[in-house]
Amino acid sequence: MTQGNQDTEKKSGFLSFFRTKEIKEDDISDIIEELRIELLEDDVSLEVTDMILEDLKRELIGRRVSRREDLESLVKNSLKRSLREILKKNYNETDLIRLIRDSNKPFIIIFFGVNGVGKTTTIAKFAWMLKRNGFSVIIAAADTFRAAAQEQLALHASKLDVPLVKGKYGGDPASVAYDAIQSAKSRRVDVVLIDTAGRMHTDKNLTEELKRVVKVAKPNMKILVLDSLAGQDALEQATYFEKIVGYDMVILTKVDADSKGGIVLSLAYKLNKPVGYVGIGQDYESLVKFDPEWFAERLLS
Repeated sequence: MTQGNQDTEKKSGFLSFFRTKEIKEDDISDIIEELRIELLEDDVSLEVTDMILEDLKRELIGRRVSRREDLESLVKNSLKRSLREILKKNYNETDLIRLIRDSNKPFIIIFFGVNGVGKTTTIAKFAWMLKRNGFSVIIAAADTFRAAAQEQLALHASKLDVPLVKGKYGGDPASVAYDAIQSAKSRRVDVVLIDTAGRMHTDKNLTEELKRVVKVAKPNMKILVLDSLAGQDALEQATYFEKIVGYDMVILTKVDADSKGGIVLSLAYKLNKPVGYVGIGQDYESLVKFDPEWFAERLLS
């Protein structure tokens, strides 16, 4: 390298120091606080919000950026990138349709969720999706405790032309699940969808029944249904069900309502649980596969 080139590089490096600046905590503190409020309003838990923003500060503080660069845009874009990474890391890339097609039959799926989350409708949407992909389906109405639960499923099953196995109210839900599985085997049905009674930790009897249903059914997949409008209650429900029976996937309902669904981020960051599908309406076709890119944009829109 010639002396002239060396002098030019030194001069360029010297001048670039004045064209850039180092980000200090005070420079971004107000923006961080705005983002904190936004994430909390989107139902991201306080604990997860704090962890995400602390990670963001560690990434940005000390970095040199152009003095002309808009710090607010820089911080928000960095946060969006971080959210996408969190969601993608927990994104369930399993093609459920292919998994069912390649598995021994019947493929057994059990659904959990407290009352009011939209579990019954979600099971109906799931049955519609499976039928559309060429699978035969049978539904087990193993919620023998809630009034009208079996009638609701029976109405959906009739519309969808799907057989339904049910039992007496107050009866043994595990027996209903068992009968549905045996029926599927004898009739060569591809998929069994098992409904269960909504419950929380305060009802120990229902909790023990749920464990028994899982033990008897031996499901290939366990799905938790959560209401996107439930906020922090949804995270508590997710933690509770993980503790008592565990689950493989979450379906988030009512995403079309006035909610950003920040619970998805809390699930990904704290429980390492993927969201497989989201409900965006009441029609059977309104159950769609979860898209991390779309959700990251939605959270900060």
